[in-house]
Amino acid sequence: MTDFHIHVLPGMDDGSKDAETSLAMLRRSASHGVDTLAATPHFYAEENSVARFLSRRGEAYDRLMEAAGDMPGLPRLLLGAEVLYFSGISAVDGLDGLCLEGTDLLLLEMPFAPWTDRVLREVEVIRRGGLRVAAAHIERYMDIQPRRAMDAFFSLGTFIQCNGAFFLSRRTAGRAARMLRRGQIHFLGSDAHNMTARPPNLGEAVGAMERKLGRTAVERFFAEADFLIEGQGE
Repeated sequence: MTDFHIHVLPGMDDGSKDAETSLAMLRRSASHGVDTLAATPHFYAEENSVARFLSRRGEAYDRLMEAAGDMPGLPRLLLGAEVLYFSGISAVDGLDGLCLEGTDLLLLEMPFAPWTDRVLREVEVIRRGGLRVAAAHIERYMDIQPRRAMDAFFSLGTFIQCNGAFFLSRRTAGRAARMLRRGQIHFLGSDAHNMTARPPNLGEAVGAMERKLGRTAVERFFAEADFLIEGQGE
């Protein structure tokens, strides 16, 4: 099982503050049945160039690996980013360097405002440039988007990531299950930042999903997610 969105690299952003916290997050994730983590620290274009971000990310990864040593049973880490949309993003050199390691999948944090035609055109340009786009935590945008914008976004061939909390909240669990049944959710992430306020929670989320959808449907969902991560699905 892959956690497609977690802030586990130490000192990179508002997620894990140090290697000790990161290791605790890794151990918790493993206890929930997670064998692969997509480490997706925030990328803000106004704070870092792509090159600077990749350098910082590599240093954070090295600190974590040094602290982990030969500790057994930890999930595999794939390096990526949660890229905040900005005007002109489709023309940035090296955007593919922010994709999830070994893939052409870009995790994109969309604007927390109604998506304009210009925003949607930029996403389309990124797609035409050869990258697959996955929208981070889709549940955070839906209530502020006009139906037309959401339909247009889905029609671009984008992928959708939701957080485990979407299935854990009584207010949203039914909507999450309906979206998954319709094929409108492709990846699940904890979006965990620490071990206190926002800990890894995929074990609880999977339990809630199975109660709503059944074990077979949930197992199929994760198998299809892995298939997409490997670049074998469009």
